[in-house]
Amino acid sequence: MAYIPKVIDFKLSDYNEKEGLYQFVVELQDGIKCRMFYNRYPEWTVKNINRLHTTPCPICRRDYICKCMANVVDQIHAQVQDRELISSVLSQA
Repeated sequence: MAYIPKVIDFKLSDYNEKEGLYQFVVELQDGIKCRMFYNRYPEWTVKNINRLHTTPCPICRRDYICKCMANVVDQIHAQVQDRELISSVLSQA
């Protein structure tokens, strides 16, 4: 069965306005938390994604470092863009 992530929470964690780098923490419906790194210029692009080690990976079930979230980063980014989560979070900061 394929893993289909669903974003339920999106928070700004850190940013460097001068360089246009932003770090967000994303919580998925199954309790997985990921750290997403974005570059703002020239447009919002995902630079990297890391799973925070609070629960085992839903794909490979490892509780240590894996790169599985890189396989679904496009699906997560699409949800962030569709729901305009970046602009909504930045307007609150």
